Amino acid sequence: MEPRAADSCFLGDVGFWVERTPVHEAAQRGESLQLQQLIESGACVNQVTVDSITPLHAASLQGQTQCVQLLLAAGAQVDARNIDGSTPLCDACASGSIECVKLLLAYGAKVNPPLYTASPLHEACMSGSSECVRLLIDVGANLEAHDCHFGTPLHVACAREHLDCVKVLLNAGANVNAAKLHETALHHAAKVKNVDLIEMLIEFGGNIYARDNRGKKPSDYTWSSSAPAKCFEYYEKTPLTLSQLCRVSLRKATGVRGLEKIAKLNIPPRLIDYLSYN
Repeated sequence: MEPRAADSCFLGDVGFWVERTPVHEAAQRGESLQLQQLIESGACVNQVTVDSITPLHAASLQGQTQCVQLLLAAGAQVDARNIDGSTPLCDACASGSIECVKLLLAYGAKVNPPLYTASPLHEACMSGSSECVRLLIDVGANLEAHDCHFGTPLHVACAREHLDCVKVLLNAGANVNAAKLHETALHHAAKVKNVDLIEMLIEFGGNIYARDNRGKKPSDYTWSSSAPAKCFEYYEKTPLTLSQLCRVSLRKATGVRGLEKIAKLNIPPRLIDYLSYN
């Protein structure tokens, strides 16, 4: 049996450097017919550029589902890393392509690759794809993965003002008070002056008195008399009620997949709705 094209060249992690190949170009542009012809003619699907970018990285970043499918079927290395450490799954999440994400996961892509930079979940939060965020969480993504630059996925979603992603993360059990250099998601919400985001975080137990490495509370990043400032002032004068505090404590106790656990409780539907923030 003849060796496949994928087996006849160095894999991406080995570092066989080449300029961008026709395979890279076809994959990035979504030219699936040309890509198929290149693969059938013996072109290597795992060659990397000087930035360690494989054709699978290129296709994933552009959300080219058909090309991703062809490359994976031809033996493309599913967890190859580029010079920044990103895997094709990271790139697919950055593109917001749920179909590419599903394909990569089906071929065994690691949802929690050992990275010190942005994880696939970080990238999905940056792109604002709540669908990708939900899928990654369903297959075991680490909600508290910490990026040295961005913090946790919740920090990223708040900084980018992706409220749908924030809600998905919080409902899944993300730590609302996780800190990056003592800076919480609520600090980010205050900086972007998003009242809806501020209220959501506080309702989920965000600490309005948390201080960052500059000694500042979230409210210190708002303008006096602005809507965000008034929002913080309201919550300082009107603390969460006992029922709200109980909800926060129970949600914290249920941890990851808390909604699923709450839905199974033998309690009135109205109370389940309340605990689920419906």
